[in-house]
Amino acid sequence: MVHYIRLGIAGTAAAVALTLAPAANALSAPEQDAAKKASAVVTLRYDDSRAAGWEAAIAAGVASWNSNVDNVKLVEAAPGTRAEIQIVATSGWPQATLGPVRPGGRAQVQLGQQAVTDGHDKTRIAAHELGHNLGLPDTKPGPCSQLMSGSSAGTSCKNAVPDAAEQARVEAAYRNGAAARFPTDGRMLVDAR
Repeated sequence: MVHYIRLGIAGTAAAVALTLAPAANALSAPEQDAAKKASAVVTLRYDDSRAAGWEAAIAAGVASWNSNVDNVKLVEAAPGTRAEIQIVATSGWPQATLGPVRPGGRAQVQLGQQAVTDGHDKTRIAAHELGHNLGLPDTKPGPCSQLMSGSSAGTSCKNAVPDAAEQARVEAAYRNGAAARFPTDGRMLVDAR
């Protein structure tokens, strides 16, 4: 059985206000934190249309970064749209622009076949070069556990995941719009032996 209560205009306004008030705080603290994080994510677009033969390695390298850092995401640019990161296949050694790349900025990754010919893993190469775009220099010589050790880890190294220190550096470079405040180095880093 439904009971109806007759309210005057003032009573109706108060009832509406009480009904709407909880909606303003409808998100729980974890949901509010997640919403803040989502709004703080920097999106960088990449164009790999000139990197034939590297598509799977690029996708895996992008997935590695996207699953290991929270405040920057790499997404494939729609055909004909501007991309901050241009990825191309070359016959030489891999190289990339040292960032951090800013939204609206420009960087390049050259995925060199010479490293593959010498026995290096394509996915590690792609993830490593993208790491340069995200602001990480080489850490050579270094162990296989460090993505940015690059070719110095040897041809048996297949690790394409940034370690905790590398993840933290990228997070710091893109935290609260920091990438816009840090100068981009812009040098091309060649990953030859």
